[in-house]
Amino acid sequence: MRCQRPINTIIPLLLLFASLAQAESVGVKYRGPLDLAPFACTDVTRSSFIRRVCFDKAKSYMLISLNGTYYHYCGIPTLTVEALMDAESMGRFFNEQVKGRFDCRLNPVPKYEVDQ
Repeated sequence: MRCQRPINTIIPLLLLFASLAQAESVGVKYRGPLDLAPFACTDVTRSSFIRRVCFDKAKSYMLISLNGTYYHYCGIPTLTVEALMDAESMGRFFNEQVKGRFDCRLNPVPKYEVDQ
């Protein structure tokens, strides 16, 4: 005899597996692994230096992939991240307006559920 599962038990399982497949975490230099679920991430194709920018607006926290290595910036204003994304030269803007500022040793590092 063949066992058939009711559709109402299959759908939640499919949703669970779909959410697990989409989960992404990255290793952040000086921090360790971090789940990207709270972040809005944008892949960058117009810069040879910046590969991806992920920003958690609620916590003013930015992750940026520079040549494949993720770094973090704390207390960074939304307007600065928007200006970075709109800059004619993202690398130049980063070096002049972000690098050396918003240091996570001086500004509070946001906590996420997995950190606690």
